Amino acid sequence: MPATLEVKCTNDECEMDMFEMHYTYDMPDDVGVSDFQCPYCGGTDCLREIEL
Repeated sequence: MPATLEVKCTNDECEMDMFEMHYTYDMPDDVGVSDFQCPYCGGTDCLREIEL
């Protein structure tokens, strides 16, 4: 099963609560939340991985 990354945006001015990314087996193992930006506000330092 491909990896799933659940992410929340901690920017108080952003309306994005959380989102989930599903990516293929071809994604490098060292890819993490710091490699992405919020699809709503565009922030990068405000993203945090949701650990279940």
